[in-house]
Formats: sequence, C-alpha cells, structure tokens
Amino acid sequence: MNRPAPQLAKSELVYRDLRGRIVSGRLEVGSRLVLGQLAREFGVSPVPVREAIRRLEAERLVVFTLNVGAEVAGVDPERYEQVMETLAGLEAMAISLSAAHITAAQLDAAEECNERIRELAGGEVDVAEFNALNRQFHAAMWAGCRNTHLLELLESEWERVQVIRRSTITFVPTNVMLSVEQHGAILALVRQRASADAIGAAVRAHKLRRRRVFSDDRVASASNSF
Repeated sequence: MNRPAPQLAKSELVYRDLRGRIVSGRLEVGSRLVLGQLAREFGVSPVPVREAIRRLEAERLVVFTLNVGAEVAGVDPERYEQVMETLAGLEAMAISLSAAHITAAQLDAAEECNERIRELAGGEVDVAEFNALNRQFHAAMWAGCRNTHLLELLESEWERVQVIRRSTITFVPTNVMLSVEQHGAILALVRQRASADAIGAAVRAHKLRRRRVFSDDRVASASNSF
C-alpha cells in the first residue's frame, strides 16, 4: 500500500514560492517583502513568512534594512566575481566527470542548443531566449555527471548567477558568437574523449571570460564617471 507523500511545512511552501519568484525575475531587485501582505496572500500567519524570509536572507537573496524591512537583494559586484570563480570550478569538474558517461543523444542536444544560439547571434538577440538556451547547453554537457552532490551545488550557483545577471549586468550581443565558439570547442573536446584536464581547462576559461568581461565593464564605467 502506497503511503501518501508527507505535506510540506508552511514555511517551506512560502520559501519555495518566494525563492522561485526571485530566481525567475518575477520579484525584481528592490521589491519589498511585506510580512503581513505575504501572510494574507499565502493564507498563513506571519511566522512561516518570517522563517522563509530569514532563509532567503541567509542565501543573500533578500536583505533586511532598518526602517525599510525586507527587500530582494541587489548584488555586490565583488561577490559576483567570486560566484563566477566558484561556478567555473564546479562546472569544470562536473563536465569533466560527465565526459566519461555522456551519451551521443545528450551531446547532440547540447550541439542543437549551441546552433540555436548561433542563429540568435545573426539578428537582434532575445536575451531571455539566449539565457534559456545557454542554460540548456550547459545542463546537457554535465548530464553525464554522476556526482549528485556536485550537481546540487552547481544548480544552486547557476540560479544565483541568473539573479545577479538580471540585476546588474549589461548584455553584450557581440559576446554571443564568442560563447558559441567556446561551446563548440568544449563539445569537440568531449566528443574526442580528451583528457579531463583539457576539458576542465576549456570550461574554466569559458566561465572566467564572463567574469573578465564584467570586471572590464566596471573599470570602463568608473573611468567614464569622471
């Protein structure tokens, strides 16, 4: 006899809903999280909402300011660079481990995503579509990784980067083709069964390029402000 699935605690339900809104962009940077209003919306007391907001604050997705309350957090540029450095290491390891087990179908799916990104680069780039295809490409490349703990960490960092990109980073269409070329190089290495070191180095260089672009943009913006 199948047992019914246990019900999630109210605070967990509120946390998942609010986190989903933040990650998806439905709640933008600076949006206020008003305790009473959210409690009425979810049909719960303020306690589960407060617990959910504290968890989001611990993840740095929400900040609490005296006399203002809880708001969806903006991003410290230095933290973005640190997150990208972490993500580069995690993804390099995941794709290197994936290479030994990835299937031809998964590689074909990644290549199809990359070709669709190439098509985007030929016209006016739809940023949301690019982000979705880029995410699908990377997920297909690490699909063969059997280290579930590593994948959980990777998924969490990817979500964090998406929030940061929406709130602080200017999209540069001219970088799209470079991403396509680097994706192609990573694909070729995996198809050729290159060494884990070679695959990891290519993935790491691809991720750290985004960090360098952001750092260069910060320097340029600072120079133009004088």
